[in-house]
Amino acid sequence: MATENTMKAVRLHAYGGPEVLRYEEVPRPVPGPGEVLVRVHAAGLNPPDWYVRSGFTTIPAERRPDWPLPLTLGTDVSGVVAELGGPDTGWNVGDEVFGLLGFPGRPSGYAEYVVASAADLARKPAALGHVEAAAVPMAGLTAFQFLYKRLGYAGGGSAVVVGAAGGIGHLAVQLLRLAGAEEVVAVASGRHEEFLHGLGADRFVDYTRTPAAEAVQGADLLVDTVGGPEAHRLLGALRRGGRLVSCFLGDYRPERAAELGVALNEGLWQVRSSGGDLAELALLLADGRVRVAVDGVYPLREAVAAHRRAERGHIQGKIVLRVVG
Repeated sequence: MATENTMKAVRLHAYGGPEVLRYEEVPRPVPGPGEVLVRVHAAGLNPPDWYVRSGFTTIPAERRPDWPLPLTLGTDVSGVVAELGGPDTGWNVGDEVFGLLGFPGRPSGYAEYVVASAADLARKPAALGHVEAAAVPMAGLTAFQFLYKRLGYAGGGSAVVVGAAGGIGHLAVQLLRLAGAEEVVAVASGRHEEFLHGLGADRFVDYTRTPAAEAVQGADLLVDTVGGPEAHRLLGALRRGGRLVSCFLGDYRPERAAELGVALNEGLWQVRSSGGDLAELALLLADGRVRVAVDGVYPLREAVAAHRRAERGHIQGKIVLRVVG
């Protein structure tokens, strides 16, 4: 049983499949200057969690961090400020907050308590419960920062989202619609059609029946949330002068893209923790202009089952670990 100085957390002591995750008692962290201790109510799952758990096998060797084990997974949390690391954090004990913690960096979110940089946190919208809020940070900031901050997307033309039902994809569909896209095309498997139309997609493409590049022609922007070795097949969906942006590593055949007149984003862009950006996104969540979908909720102690469900795919939105309640 956890004590005043300990807590429960999910850690890995070796790399591998979901079965390597261990629910165990560990020391409770202590916040330092500029930090707060958050009593975690819910923690979201993200693809980097299983990339780390598997030993970074999907990441090129030169990009792999050297983090010693044991390691606590998780970067997306929602909870309540329990302790301040100093007088100038901008937060008060009892504040309800959510955030993407220290990314890119060593994770720590699958736990009852977590130390967070005060700058990584935003106030949780009252309209969202902790489970819904924990589903937002990484996926939401990826879509928001990329489309609005880096790309400067200002609407117009047609936009395609590949992997549209996933964590990043279902939020990107909504942000594109809000920014003024003339047409939003959602690409996903057939079971997600009604869900995506409900989020504002104008057209739906079931990639299990028709490849995206056959169903879509002349798009101005394509957001690929999948990547992988077959990613270059998407080039044909874009018009000459169109742009393809990606969230994950993929083989986009730069020489072929140049022949087709398609602009690729330069290098792999990575989301960054930002309480300020998350606060902007929170305004859209607070009044319902953007909605987050939660596909499944598991108790913290059942993180193994949660990872198995997430890795099976075909998820609408996110999987979340419930820590309190």
